[in-house]
Amino acid sequence: MRKKVYISADYAPNDGDQSVIDELHKWGNDNLHKVDYCDTAEVVSGSVSNNSDCRACDLKSEFNNQINVSSVVIFIIGDKTASRVAGSTCRRLYDGENCSCTPYKQNANGSTRCKVHETFEPGPDDNVGSINCYSYLEHEFKQAQKKKKNIVIVYNSLYKQPSWLPSYMKGYENDAQPFWTKNALGNRVGNYAFIKQALGYE
Repeated sequence: MRKKVYISADYAPNDGDQSVIDELHKWGNDNLHKVDYCDTAEVVSGSVSNNSDCRACDLKSEFNNQINVSSVVIFIIGDKTASRVAGSTCRRLYDGENCSCTPYKQNANGSTRCKVHETFEPGPDDNVGSINCYSYLEHEFKQAQKKKKNIVIVYNSLYKQPSWLPSYMKGYENDAQPFWTKNALGNRVGNYAFIKQALGYE
């Protein structure tokens, strides 16, 4: 049976954590460990974002959907993760239904009126509401927590880096582990022993 695993990470092209994502995808495609990865980049480049009127709240709703059908959620933490704020500019909570909103990927066309007509307070069993001022990364983490998913946190580093953890991950310092290690030749390789154990393969 294949495992469905969601990856949350910083996809900035020059200083993000793509190297870890690439390693995870390569490992998941082997014949021994059957893993279907879904990551943030796939959501934001998929059918939801292809809608010209896609907003940050639409992406967050789709993040919720993908996390809900995943058994494990992996959070990749780099040295820039805590400072990333993409997705946090929703003004609906403070300015009401007449606030302005910039559709995703449509920055050049300016802002339009918020398209959400009504909001409500999510119940204890509901998803994290998509109308919020969380960054995309924080939203994903809160959804994984609320749905009691198996959360795996790895640093894009050879060493534990607790100072890299965002404030919303406080309390996970002992759980987070370096993704990278060194093999017998001194080359940097993925710490698959930790990942396999976290996914239930060992």
